Amino acid sequence: MDAVDSTRAFVKGVKRVIVKVGTAVVTRADGRVALGRLGALCEQIHELNYQGYEVILVTSGAVGVGRQRLRYRRLVNSSFADLQKPQVELDGKACAAVGQNGLMALYDTLFSQLDVTSAQLLVTDNDFRDPEFRKQLTETVKSLLALKVIPIFNENDAVSTRRAPYEDSSGIFWDNDSLAALLALELKADLLVLLSDVDGLYSGPPSDPHSKLIHTYVKERYEGLITFGDKSRVGRGGMTAKVKAAVYAAHAGIPVVITSGYAANNILKVLQGECIGTLFHQDAQNWAPLGEVGAREMAVAARESSRRLQAMSPQDRSKILLDIADALEANEKLITIENEADVAAAQQAGYEKSLISRLAIKPGKISSLANSIRVLANMEEPIGHVLKRTEIADGFLLEKTSSPLGVLLIIFESRPDALVQIASLAIRSGNGLLLKGGKEAKRSNAILHKVITSAIPQKVGERLIGLVTSREEIPDLLKLDDVIDLVIPRGSNKLVSQIKESTKIPVLGHADGICHVYVDKSANMDMAKNIVLDAKTDYPAACNAMETLLVHKDLMQNGGLNVLIVELQIKGVAIYGGPRASSLLNVPEARSFHHEYNSLACTVEIVDDVCAAIDHIHRHGSAHTDSIIAEDLEVAEIFLRQVDSAAVFHNASTRFSDGARFGLGAEVGISTSRIHARGPVGVEGLLTTRWIARGSGQVVDGDKGVVYTHKDLTLHA
Repeated sequence: MDAVDSTRAFVKGVKRVIVKVGTAVVTRADGRVALGRLGALCEQIHELNYQGYEVILVTSGAVGVGRQRLRYRRLVNSSFADLQKPQVELDGKACAAVGQNGLMALYDTLFSQLDVTSAQLLVTDNDFRDPEFRKQLTETVKSLLALKVIPIFNENDAVSTRRAPYEDSSGIFWDNDSLAALLALELKADLLVLLSDVDGLYSGPPSDPHSKLIHTYVKERYEGLITFGDKSRVGRGGMTAKVKAAVYAAHAGIPVVITSGYAANNILKVLQGECIGTLFHQDAQNWAPLGEVGAREMAVAARESSRRLQAMSPQDRSKILLDIADALEANEKLITIENEADVAAAQQAGYEKSLISRLAIKPGKISSLANSIRVLANMEEPIGHVLKRTEIADGFLLEKTSSPLGVLLIIFESRPDALVQIASLAIRSGNGLLLKGGKEAKRSNAILHKVITSAIPQKVGERLIGLVTSREEIPDLLKLDDVIDLVIPRGSNKLVSQIKESTKIPVLGHADGICHVYVDKSANMDMAKNIVLDAKTDYPAACNAMETLLVHKDLMQNGGLNVLIVELQIKGVAIYGGPRASSLLNVPEARSFHHEYNSLACTVEIVDDVCAAIDHIHRHGSAHTDSIIAEDLEVAEIFLRQVDSAAVFHNASTRFSDGARFGLGAEVGISTSRIHARGPVGVEGLLTTRWIARGSGQVVDGDKGVVYTHKDLTLHA
């Protein structure tokens, strides 16, 4: 299991769970019962019950429910004169007595709809002073759980004799949070889940934008550093009480997770090992969770390692890449085993075929990757390359040189081979790297990361390349605009859009790969057939695969279009038409021109001429890669000059839009941005520039003492 999720590995052994739900979750802001949340809670408990878990519920809310009802009764029974008098606050114990009845009636109704039986157990602080009570309590709960009945605990506030303030040195528990922790110990639970109205424990008030969610609480690290917000709007303790209860239970050996009771299925997610909420665990101090502190530490470590890498000789940096290539080939069998496990899991989970295709490391791929890395290793040294040399004044020289960007955060989906390409490019360009792959490639990414970092010498440090293994860490990383220099997302339009909206860090990438092939009336049709088939069927899941085929209207008349469609259909390609083509060809109409199939399907549309084709591409394309097939060179030049895409081809398949095929050695991704880098991004796209000046005592002095020459000097080979 990964570095973050390993902190949740214990959930595999959980059998008995105590869930505590607070008043703020049970009731709405106006005091009424939150039926939707209560129903969702009962559905989760029903699902856990069905899966074989033993679930015990501790619920607050009786006082809130009772107060709402008694306010209504008082209103109904009051005269107008009574209502003009100052209203005395309702007695809390009376509210509890009325509300407990109503709250349990709700639970009983909701659980009954799910064919689940629940039982009410009201306790007081004094009950636990009796050893016989504690023994009987355990026996009763054991019997109920054996019958698949859900025990529902609440403090019997109606008859409680606790003194105010609620927490005092004589109390065994003082609210339902501490009651839940006490029951967890008494009933030997394996996990305690405390549901709150926020996502977990934050470093400060959750309303403060600077506050960060703490994924794993370490008392030694956070005690005294956390600023709590206001207490619960309705309950007794709020987050302070939850943390005290959680620390108490965790110290006694029972893991606790504080998470939101508002979010859907959070209890189920906790038991699936997802890194949500805040975990309290007795072994937490021995872990190195990434958390909001770890995200920064990881980025800082990558920057420090990158500076050590840059200080090495070009030959030593090249040797690291050659060692990585050798290590990949030496571990090919192990990599294949882990990848096959990912593919099998993806198939079992019902993922789309296009994703599984991208996920699989096919035979020969490791050798191909290793050879690409060797090509990179033997490339001309990219760091410190002098791009421009100028004599500013006599004895004063200025050089513009290539320089690493710093620290890159790459977020990619599905394709584990992307990890290898990106890592090798980062090393070649002297950059630190943080990688976040998709969960479907979890095992593949982990083994590839291990193989690559094991080949990095100790004097640089394996933390040059960090593997981020939990989606929950991404928001923290995206806030580190002072440490991370560039984010490159490789994935869906949704992923790229979310990243761009969530960070101040520059983002490089492409959202969609809506690639077009335009077949002109002057095209060589044998050539057109080969190019169209290759562009669509060579690797349909790739971002540079053809998604839309545009054809000149004359090809409809002379049968050329029919030949292309038949050839595509023979290869298993599903054909959809634009408004014009669907009508003339009698094929289903495409739902949108701006659609990336990523599979054996494409859209066909008929256009009047090259200008119409260009207009269509600009209106519906994604500025990725577009190609024209034409023998008329004048028409081809119009297309090449006017199509505003990152890559534009004449008489060639769109599949050539690739870093390796361009001779870049590999690519970190394909950019449709217009700033910094465009098209396949290789080493050059991961570099920026620095100015280096060599003077002989010059000072500005109001520009009186310097005679500027600004002479361009030749670059030495």
